[in-house]
Amino acid sequence: MDKHIELPLEKQFSIRSFETTVRKMNLQQAQDFLVELYEQMLIKETLYQQFLKQQWGIESSPGVE
Repeated sequence: MDKHIELPLEKQFSIRSFETTVRKMNLQQAQDFLVELYEQMLIKETLYQQFLKQQWGIESSPGVE
């Protein structure tokens, strides 16, 4: 990731809060959480892609991908 982008203070606070939460987890909880977070990230990415395809009019025919 590009570390040169300065996040707004609210995002920086969110990161610190997230860090505190994760540090309180045991290894198994952290691993389970990481897998869940990754799944949510992929779902979000897929939704963005579908939205952009729809907005740009490049939606493929159903069943053809």
